[in-house]
Amino acid sequence: MRLFKDIKGNNIDPVNHTLAVIKNHPSVKIHVGSDSQNVGKKTNYASVIAYRLGTRGVHYILSKSSVSIIDDMWKRLWLEAEHSITVAEWLTKQISVQVEIDMDYNSDEAYRSNKLISATKGWANSLGYKVNVKPNSQIATRAADHHCK
Repeated sequence: MRLFKDIKGNNIDPVNHTLAVIKNHPSVKIHVGSDSQNVGKKTNYASVIAYRLGTRGVHYILSKSSVSIIDDMWKRLWLEAEHSITVAEWLTKQISVQVEIDMDYNSDEAYRSNKLISATKGWANSLGYKVNVKPNSQIATRAADHHCK
């Protein structure tokens, strides 16, 4: 699994961290999401595990990576789904926990990302995950967006 950090840059073990969050906040809702941005000659990806702490807000950890620029928007966006599903699958195989996947695709057909919803959401649903797309809850992808610029 990739290296995860907190927002201060400290290395975090996602399994131990998630177990601690669950212990302190038994009703936590866990969201996984990824986003990407082309910056210069690189495509930056950020994947986030976000913990919705009831009415106390959201706390998250993240993993960042960069690859040579991906000019093909469809490939870049598909890889966002792959990153999110990989993290969700890894985490749920380590510990028994419910995870929702936030995908940064828009349900409005006016947006090009809409064309990926059927395939990526179907893939995640077939693995047992609830999927959120815009305009619905985007807890993890909002944090990921902030960190991949």
